[in-house]
Amino acid sequence: MDDLTPRQQQVLDFIAAHSAAAGRPPTLREIAEGLGLRQHSSAQAHVEALTRKGHLRRSAQHRDLHLSTSAAATAGTLSTLPLVGRVAAGVPILSDAHIDRHVGVDPSLFRPRAHFLLRVEGDSMIGEGILDGDLIAVHRTPEVHDGQIAVVRVEDEITVKRVRRAGRLLRLLAANPAYAPIDVDPATTAFAIEGLYVGVIRQAPIRQA
Repeated sequence: MDDLTPRQQQVLDFIAAHSAAAGRPPTLREIAEGLGLRQHSSAQAHVEALTRKGHLRRSAQHRDLHLSTSAAATAGTLSTLPLVGRVAAGVPILSDAHIDRHVGVDPSLFRPRAHFLLRVEGDSMIGEGILDGDLIAVHRTPEVHDGQIAVVRVEDEITVKRVRRAGRLLRLLAANPAYAPIDVDPATTAFAIEGLYVGVIRQAPIRQA
């Protein structure tokens, strides 16, 4: 849609993805929080611009946003990935209780296909270009090859590390010399591979108009 700014396109994609995932359009608060906008008024300004340009229709009720016919046709091809938030011990990582929201990202952009996104906390993998706050795409699998980067569960914690096999042990390696390797004995430690790292999404800081 050539008449949209990049930010307006992002807002339109978010509305389409949220509507598909939740069965209802997002509120202005959800748009602002989902896209990192500092003020709800910024979300309202983008919605009003999309309405003027004919990509959204609004009913009398504040939250009733509807995509125009042309925008809905384009959004019909939009896929989303669940963004996993804080994970509770002993509960599957893709439990509904762990999913913060759905993000408009096509899973087929990654090889192998991504099944979920996870927000990175910390700088342990900066040597691999994975930075604090990044979203990483993860292919759900219980096994990875030696040397691959994986999302793993150790006891009650979820972490992203390169996995190496060292005899009966698994060695989890950071990509930052400030962090020592973590040796795990699966026979004595609660351990599981949650998925294979397949890509990263970096969300650029938002400039307010």
